[in-house]
Amino acid sequence: MRIATWNVNSIRARVDRVVDWMVREDIDVLAMQEIKCKPEQFPAQAFEDAGYELAIHGLSQWNGVAFASRHEMTDVATAFPEMPGFLKGEEGPGLPLEARALGVTVNDMRLWSLYVPNGRSLDDPHYVYKLDWLARLRTHATDELARNPELAMALMGDWNVAPLDSDVGDPSLVPGVSTHISPAERSAFEAFEAAGFTDVVRPIVPEGFTYWDYKALRFPRNEGLRIDFILGSPAFGELVTDASIHRDERKGDAPSDHVPVLVDLETEDEDDDRPMIF
Repeated sequence: MRIATWNVNSIRARVDRVVDWMVREDIDVLAMQEIKCKPEQFPAQAFEDAGYELAIHGLSQWNGVAFASRHEMTDVATAFPEMPGFLKGEEGPGLPLEARALGVTVNDMRLWSLYVPNGRSLDDPHYVYKLDWLARLRTHATDELARNPELAMALMGDWNVAPLDSDVGDPSLVPGVSTHISPAERSAFEAFEAAGFTDVVRPIVPEGFTYWDYKALRFPRNEGLRIDFILGSPAFGELVTDASIHRDERKGDAPSDHVPVLVDLETEDEDDDRPMIF
């Protein structure tokens, strides 16, 4: 079984690229972020024609998360418990929830497509929101594993954190000034490991970026960031047999500024009676 995550940076602009890649790479489940549309605006037909069903959570032309799956998706959730909201200039509880999290269950695996807030700058309220968002997500993930230690659970998506210095090739990020690399953000990311989740890709692919800004020839110069991750519970990690970062998807016409991250899983149900798509 092949599961992937990809910040597509507007699915309406890149639907052909995304579906073509999914069919070519034989993807079973894709978690998407930054779809930038409402469910009724999502180009569903192209996915359905290729044999995928969809779960979509989008509220406007910003943010938005989705899943495309060849397998049935159940227990769909458009937020995790106590997920904080955000409204510029406002504070306190009850703020509007953004479309940044989507959970589904596929073949007894609990999968989340996550678009972690950017943070904007270290003195911006969005940075506080980002840290709170990550802390609440960690609490939920910890609670889930406490209730079911054998749960195969994956937290996938654009984390907007580069946890290691080797994950940073973009010279515009300055320690002490920039988000994504601050000690607090890195500690928030590391806290998931203490909660029982590990990066299931890095042991297999220790190097490689997943994002390159469109500006200043960042991609040709390989001045990127590694900010897209699949963090798995112990039970999920035991299923992983291979992983890859698909750098070539940053090439060509109108690419996303992110590339797909993929894991291969060895699952008990290997029967495949899907129709072939040519």
